[in-house]
Amino acid sequence: MSVYPQLSLSRASYICGNYLPNVQFELHTALAVTTKLFPKMPSYRCQFYLFVLLFPLLSSSMSEASVSGDCAAAGPADRPSSLIVFLERVQSAALKSFGPKSFDPKHYVDLPLKNDLAVTEESFAKLPRADGIIPASELKRFLNAFFGKPGSDLVYLDPKDFVPEPEGFLPKVKNPEVRTWALQIHSLWKSLSRRVSDDVKERPERHTLLPLPDPMIIPGERFREVYYWDSYWIIKGLLTSKMYDTAKSVASNLLWLLDVYGHVLNGARSYYINRSQPPLLSSMVLEIYTRTHDLAFVNKSLPSLIKEHTFWNSGIHRVMIHDLQGHKHSLSRYFALWNRPRPESATIDKKLASKFQDASEKKVFYRQVASTAETGWDFSSRWMSNSPDLTTLATTSIIPVDLNAYLYKMELDIAFFADLAADVSTKEKFLLASKARLTAMRSIFWNAEMGHWLDYWLTFNNRNCTDVHQFDARNQNHTIYASNFIPLWILKHLSGEEDALIGKLLISFQSSGLFRSAGMATSLTNSGQQWDFPNGWAPLQHLLIEGLANSGSIPARKLAEDIAVRWIRTNYAAFKATGTMHEKYDVESCGDVGGGGEYKPQVMLQHHSFMNSIQLCFFFGFFWPFSKPIPSISNAQPSCLLVAL
Repeated sequence: MSVYPQLSLSRASYICGNYLPNVQFELHTALAVTTKLFPKMPSYRCQFYLFVLLFPLLSSSMSEASVSGDCAAAGPADRPSSLIVFLERVQSAALKSFGPKSFDPKHYVDLPLKNDLAVTEESFAKLPRADGIIPASELKRFLNAFFGKPGSDLVYLDPKDFVPEPEGFLPKVKNPEVRTWALQIHSLWKSLSRRVSDDVKERPERHTLLPLPDPMIIPGERFREVYYWDSYWIIKGLLTSKMYDTAKSVASNLLWLLDVYGHVLNGARSYYINRSQPPLLSSMVLEIYTRTHDLAFVNKSLPSLIKEHTFWNSGIHRVMIHDLQGHKHSLSRYFALWNRPRPESATIDKKLASKFQDASEKKVFYRQVASTAETGWDFSSRWMSNSPDLTTLATTSIIPVDLNAYLYKMELDIAFFADLAADVSTKEKFLLASKARLTAMRSIFWNAEMGHWLDYWLTFNNRNCTDVHQFDARNQNHTIYASNFIPLWILKHLSGEEDALIGKLLISFQSSGLFRSAGMATSLTNSGQQWDFPNGWAPLQHLLIEGLANSGSIPARKLAEDIAVRWIRTNYAAFKATGTMHEKYDVESCGDVGGGGEYKPQVMLQHHSFMNSIQLCFFFGFFWPFSKPIPSISNAQPSCLLVAL
């Protein structure tokens, strides 16, 4: 047996990546060279010697990061691939040639290459330019000759488990008009089903689309790939539609991403590798198990879920904080491994960053933008130190209530799965982790005076990557956001505390100002961003409605039904008026579509996959009375407001 410690490449790369952003790529290169020069040396010795050689450089960088005092400046950052760098150049050229009207930067980084990158780059370099601008006709000809259409590297797939009206589908929905609408929503799964093309698997270097192994459901329109937290509601909708195999495929693709990249990516594109999204994968596995009792699927998923828990609870995502009693707590934050413009929005990010003169300030801003995208709330005044100025994003300095609520549930889910697998030690480990997180959430987030939880901001002078922070109640963000109430979703897991909490929470929620005539607002701040007032988003409606309904409180359940009815009515009003489902709605005006943000409001091929799913969930979950009709609103929007009918 060797006396040398076995240091895995991934672990060495992770350590270097955390404290020395530029070493990760060089580590892989150096190891490859070392292995070539010394082919008979065992791989673990190569890795060990290499780490010893790099350690002085690593130590120097750690010291440099410590004195900088700001993780956003000194934290780890991935490098873009050669393909992404080139597509960003094409994106920038297209903006100059075609102009800003109806310009979508994501379109250009989704383009699949018809030829190898070197050939394409050479032809691009030869295009004529006048004052650095390619004539629009020439660029259009080049794009048609050398690229496929965005989304052409996906292939339609007829889902085998789809039937027009499944047996036992929505048994509680009796009204003919409502049932017809539900079946229309159900039928949309067929048009959203895809698989990656063979070329993606055979020539991955020509695509930013990742070679997912299983069939998928896409949101549609500009979102031509799988997204992480959307998938939770997609799976719930698929299960309502009795499409169990498709639901497992959606989850299996996320498990594949987790196993390959060490975390579930924001989306299934190579430019999303640098960040994740709200961690709901364990909830997806639990939903599937609850409906199918497929223990083999749970056992397959468990090791990957433990890996995801490690990702969110170590390294740069972990924050240590002392409470006022001197107890030390571990909580988690969002932190993208990126300090460049987001490739899918590079032209937008560069324009915003032009405010900064210093290159290091621009890098900090780029990290904050990418980290905000990791939250799923991109963008919102919630993450800004000076709303509505988007350049004041400070997401890495915020410990979010909702992220830690999701992780608390993940820990309980893993403990449950370990119990199913008769793995006692893992079960006990994650039960203890959940108790520790709950204690931390109570100490750091709960505000007794306001009667709900609040995000916690790290102070400017205490943002070091590894420091233990000291709690200061003044650093709780007292601004009202729907996320302050997300722990309602996990209320039933709070070990007997729910009875004492629910009364306070109901008073706090009903007086918060979030509850509006057409649903629940995301915030009370009208910043012009899409995750702010007056927009309402289906995921937030669902989490809070489900939490209230499952709390065991009769008043809370009535409130849940009231919110659900308002939300269903505004969805139906928009559907009747436009024939489409939308991703967000104006909660002050029934049937009006939401706005704001960096892209135009999406209807997703005349529908939106997670909107469809949540609508089916509300019908399935008893929120619409057995035979109650939806009032006619074709010419009379005020009827949407008759929520007492």
